Amino acid sequence: MQETEQAVDFEVAAKLGLTRDEFDKICSIMGRTPNFTEVSIFSVMWSEHCSYKNSIKYLKTLPRDGGRLLVAAGEENAGLMDIGDGEACAFKIESHNHPSALEPYQGAATGVGGIHRDIFTMGARPIAALNSLRFGDPNHPHMRHLIKGVVSGIGDYGNCLGVPTVGGEVYFDPSYQQNILVNAMSVGVVKIGETISACADGPGNPVFIVGSATGRDGIHGATFASADLTEDSAEDLPAVQVGDPFQEKLLLEASLEIIKTGAVVGMQDMGAAGITCSTSEMSAKSGTGMTINLDLVPTRQINMHAWEILLSESQERMLVVVKKGREKEIQAIFDKWDLECSEIGEVTDTGRIEFYQHGELVADVPANPLVLGGGAPVYDREFVRPKYMDDIKSINAPAVDDEALISIAKKIITSPNIASKKWVYEQYDHTVRTGNTNTIDPSDATIVRLKDSEKSLAVTVDCNSAYVHADPYKGTLIAVSEAARNIRCSGGFPLGVTNCLNFGNPYNPEVYYQFVNAIKGMGEACRKYNTPVTGGNVSFYNQSVIKDRTEPVFPTPTIGMVGLVEKKEHGTTLSFKSDGDHILLIGPSPTNIDGSLYVREILGHRLTPCPEFDLEVEYSLHETITTLITKALIAGAHDISEGGLFVSLMESAMAGNKGFDVSLPAHVSKNMYLFSESQSRLVISVRNEKLTAVEAILAEQALPFVRLGFVGGSSSCIDGIDFGAISNWAARYQNALSAILEQE
Repeated sequence: MQETEQAVDFEVAAKLGLTRDEFDKICSIMGRTPNFTEVSIFSVMWSEHCSYKNSIKYLKTLPRDGGRLLVAAGEENAGLMDIGDGEACAFKIESHNHPSALEPYQGAATGVGGIHRDIFTMGARPIAALNSLRFGDPNHPHMRHLIKGVVSGIGDYGNCLGVPTVGGEVYFDPSYQQNILVNAMSVGVVKIGETISACADGPGNPVFIVGSATGRDGIHGATFASADLTEDSAEDLPAVQVGDPFQEKLLLEASLEIIKTGAVVGMQDMGAAGITCSTSEMSAKSGTGMTINLDLVPTRQINMHAWEILLSESQERMLVVVKKGREKEIQAIFDKWDLECSEIGEVTDTGRIEFYQHGELVADVPANPLVLGGGAPVYDREFVRPKYMDDIKSINAPAVDDEALISIAKKIITSPNIASKKWVYEQYDHTVRTGNTNTIDPSDATIVRLKDSEKSLAVTVDCNSAYVHADPYKGTLIAVSEAARNIRCSGGFPLGVTNCLNFGNPYNPEVYYQFVNAIKGMGEACRKYNTPVTGGNVSFYNQSVIKDRTEPVFPTPTIGMVGLVEKKEHGTTLSFKSDGDHILLIGPSPTNIDGSLYVREILGHRLTPCPEFDLEVEYSLHETITTLITKALIAGAHDISEGGLFVSLMESAMAGNKGFDVSLPAHVSKNMYLFSESQSRLVISVRNEKLTAVEAILAEQALPFVRLGFVGGSSSCIDGIDFGAISNWAARYQNALSAILEQE
């Protein structure tokens, strides 16, 4: 060992985030006291971000196989589903929360870059990106700074890379005021049998690092993501990586080209923990080891220490294991794309990772104990039902007069959580490269057409975190169900789920209760819909510590779901199409206003029960809407979610530039019927000649339904009340959020 690589004590290990028990375990694994570089390696690999040490016990309870899943969850960089005709869909969602809270542009941009690399290192070409963004009050100047930085970072990186950003969600809540959430999802397509695994088979095979040079940006980024945000977190700004989308574009094309040569053994993106993570995970997966010469790693700064090179999270880099004897073939391709490609070591049969610098061994660690499922610690934290749940009470919504009803409707349609997010999505290129996304006539899920095929993918991200906060179990059932409902309403059927689990500190028993019960709800819903959880990301420590006060974010288990639309004609949009079409509401009649935006934002009750929900009713609704669509019986479909029936009607009307005239059941107050967010409900539009067939199927399935009225004209009328021109509602809806965000 180098003289500078002296053994360390627990005091040093503690500063790197390790506990006494963890340090003792490391010493036992090593058979000696580790040096600073070695303990640094363990500290990042055993961080929450890399090891899932506080979550893996419960993650393993999720359905991890079945359906059309081609690889078991966690086996590869992303999930892989069979979509027929010899093709597969690769998809994954991950968080970049802490970096984005401190440096929003680069934090969001590098989150996008990292998730796309997970897709193309498997051999799939990314064809679509989505995101789920959570912010605090947009009226606050600093929050607008964060919003603008995040949106610009996502848009600039995706637009330059040439992958369209096709969908997502943007929510605002005070719980995200100090700790925003930035979750990025990538979807790609690959031919079955042409994927590459993140493995290191074959002792003697050379190991290459390709892409950007390694710098000091991003060092200890995994550790940074595994700790609370505090008033002093800005001092950790060097942990935020810097991205280069043009470099990533070259890397994408070169990677897909080298895979076609058949010379690649394994490949993995260098994300969290950089070289440390890729070398250890690839070796552990194959039961092999590696020797790595750090002097051969291209660096951006001189005199970088070994631990700096190993822990750097500089972007646009990958580790590639190549078949021995075919090095020049691979090198030539990277030269063609003007990318750095350096042979830095080789695969061994020792099961250990040996790092050399300046001719000396600076770290010698076993691969398997570093990784999940090897020797990394696994914890089962204490959890207790949150005390705030005792204060949650159902809220009555007394009837209001017609004038007040219209006033409430205007406030709801202009709420930042309901109003158009065009200020956000207009900064994204929806059609770059393929032009295969329908952005003119929207549907509940985004439809992405597959090249040279009648099939399309239906993709969505969903989670109402207010529901999850009120009831983690039921709220997550609803999150999965809404994602599946959106895909069904768009003419598809769900294939699989990727998740981004955003929670507070797992050492807080109330936060851990939220996590455990959210996983329970997710598992139950995914088993019902036969949508295996293909992988994703756990992001704990999403809370702010300001002086002596700790504020966790609302628990936010974001669901990314991919579905398949098997025929072009099955694609279904939400717009009202033709004058005279019948408007039907399918699903149970609401009996309360619980959990709704109306209660939270209009009546001012932040703590309110989760909306009504029955999984069996929901599943019956899914099967029924699929039947109606495949039989070509409906003109449009739109689920009822945030804002209730009123928002669904208005969104369908605005999308089709068509008015409507509806009547509500007499036994229910208008405000509750219009603004309740009770689940398992849809609005469909049906042509007159198909109404009898539709109602026969609904009756056969024993699904309640109501004929609400008709599509027609240019105005909106509810129970004889003139709500005004659709164009006026569209202006309110389109401009409300933009007016806030464009303030100086």
